[in-house]
Order: sequence, then C-alpha cells, then structure tokens
Amino acid sequence: MTGISLLLFAVFLALYLISGMGAFLSLCITFGVFSYHFVMRLAVGSAVNGMLHNHIDHTKWWFRSRPFEKRLYRALRVRKWRKHVPTYAPEVFSLEHHSLEEIIGATCQAEVVHEIIILLSPAPILLAIPFGVPGVFVATSVLAALLDAVFVILQRYNRPMLVKVSERIEKSKDRINAKET
Repeated sequence: MTGISLLLFAVFLALYLISGMGAFLSLCITFGVFSYHFVMRLAVGSAVNGMLHNHIDHTKWWFRSRPFEKRLYRALRVRKWRKHVPTYAPEVFSLEHHSLEEIIGATCQAEVVHEIIILLSPAPILLAIPFGVPGVFVATSVLAALLDAVFVILQRYNRPMLVKVSERIEKSKDRINAKET
C-alpha cells in the first residue's frame, strides 16, 4: 500500500504539473496524505524497533493498567472484536518464536509505536493552510488517530492477561524449586 500510494502521488503530481487540472491536484493531495500516513507508520515502527527491540519494562508506570480501563474495555466490547484486528507482524506475538516475557515487551513496544503515530497523525492538517478544505485534512487525521487508538487499546487489554499468566508460571516454578530443595 505504501508503494502504491507513493506511486499514485507521483503520477498525479506529474499530471497536475503538466496539465494544471484541479482534479489531478485533488488526487495528488489525497495520495500524498495516504503516503504520509503509510510512510510515517513504517518509519515510526522501524525507529522504535531499532531503539527498543521489544525490551521494555512492562512494570513501568506508563504500561500499568489504570483503574478505569476494565470498565472502558467492557463498554467498548474489546473481547468481542479483538481477534478480528490484524497484526502487522504476528510472529512477534507467537509463543512458538518468543518467550512470554518477550511477548509482553512486544505489547509495550507496539503500544509506544501506536501512541507516537497518534501524535503524528494530525500533521497533514497543516496542508489545509495552503490548500484549504480543512475538514478533509482534519477528518483523515482524526480517523487515522482513532485507528491507532484501537491498537493501543488492544495492547493494553491483552498485556495484563499475559502478565498474570507469566506470574503464575513463575510461582509454579518457585513451588517446584522449593519442593526440590
């Protein structure tokens, strides 16, 4: 999608520069905004992965569950739709390839990535200054941010369950070790 949107942006930019037709400018802007959102997502994901490598301390304040979250997740019915949300790299969350601790770290990293993307989503609104039509830029930016909020919610919903399983496993190991000594 990133490549296609960049290609279409370039094509419609060239057609606009050659012809001066407003329709080509509109398509150029549309695919330019799409390109921004796709490229920005890939860049943020790569940069955060390059810095953190899924090694984040899930016990830090930012990643801890808040008292209101369970009620929010129930109200949003997260349990019903969570399995239908696509995952960019499913192998990162696979117990076949990673330990439970690594997966918990991956949920923290994914949350950080999507939170940064939410902060960067409004940037196209600045295009309303030279091109007008602020409603279009605001709508696409808000929708893009809401899409990433879904992924933040999903990571925050799943992480406490993974942490509980991890803690249970550790307690079992401790009991087994205590019996052996």
